[in-house]
Amino acid sequence: MVVASQKGGGGKTATTCQLAYYLLDLTVPTLLLDLDMQMNATRCMLRGRVAAVARFSTTQVFEGHRSALPAGDLVLVPADQGLGELERQPQRHNDFVNALQAFLQEVAPRFRVCLIDTHPSPDVRYVAALATADLVLSPIVLTQEALEGVGAFLHHPRHGYLRIRERLNPRLELVGLLPNMVEATPFQRANLRQLVEQHPGLLIPVQRGEVAGYALIPTRTAIAEAQAAGVPLWQLRQAAPAGAAKAAGAMPLRSAARDAWREIRPSFEAIARRLGVGG
Repeated sequence: MVVASQKGGGGKTATTCQLAYYLLDLTVPTLLLDLDMQMNATRCMLRGRVAAVARFSTTQVFEGHRSALPAGDLVLVPADQGLGELERQPQRHNDFVNALQAFLQEVAPRFRVCLIDTHPSPDVRYVAALATADLVLSPIVLTQEALEGVGAFLHHPRHGYLRIRERLNPRLELVGLLPNMVEATPFQRANLRQLVEQHPGLLIPVQRGEVAGYALIPTRTAIAEAQAAGVPLWQLRQAAPAGAAKAAGAMPLRSAARDAWREIRPSFEAIARRLGVGG
């Protein structure tokens, strides 16, 4: 599943990393590919040391140079700065797509899920990811610019989801739009209503108790803190008081993290079911 949009700042990386941790918690063998040369997903995973890290990069995957993956139920293939050079080699673009597809086919027997974190500017990496994927999830912030960008994500004449599905990958399916960094303000409520009215079939249905709604990720500082620490949101712990011993696991879970995870979990459960690994 590719996590993609054509707008930056939409929470793609946080969604990808926390979803990877969630799948690990479900004991689902998961591979994470970072295709963004900003390397945010890579840095998060390196900080937390939860994932095993391949000794080759996604640039090398595109170039067909790779070695064996490490053991582990969550494995990261990290990004590097070389990813930015791939677009400047148009004569090799088909080779890059074929190399990514060959790599995924090679490792498919070992993993149930592969998550691919992309960058917001569509180029050969973006197209290659969508051309080889089964599913795409698109996080979106509830600003007017982002809502207008949904049209480009769907209908861009070269890089749009529908165009890629028509020309390159007819099996590609859209899991849905995932409103991210949602706040309970009149402005965001109005934009959410607009999104529901304009794209009702593209949102992900979620049942929260007796209330039917849609998958979304609220704005919570605990999410950013978990990303900065490189840990699952639901494992984020209180900082030790000044002068206190910092024994591993001695600090209690942060109540804000527990509350944030309680809000987010139904959305992740719905996405996991779409991936065929949820209950």
